[in-house]
Amino acid sequence: QVQPRESGGGLVQPGGSLRLACAASGNVAWSRQAPGKQQEWVASTIVGGGTFYAGSVEGRFTLSRDTEKNIVYLQMNNLNTEDTAVYFCNSNGGAWGQGTQVTVSS
Repeated sequence: QVQPRESGGGLVQPGGSLRLACAASGNVAWSRQAPGKQQEWVASTIVGGGTFYAGSVEGRFTLSRDTEKNIVYLQMNNLNTEDTAVYFCNSNGGAWGQGTQVTVSS
């Protein structure tokens, strides 16, 4: 099974934005794991079925898909320190990728 690849993480100030990318196709889910916490679901996009967001990110995060490149983007706006985590994606319920670090700090 091919692991998806995440990219786009980095250091950003509170209130800033980042766009993560997941090289994957099909139904794609994002999750994150903050230091000392369990992995939590963030958002999912279902082929022909819409997008879904955790309450903690709804209104700030947006999923989009580039079907030609097989990339799913997670646009993250108005970031706060609680968004600091390693972000993972998977495709069709398969294995999570290795993740990309997002750090929100002033």
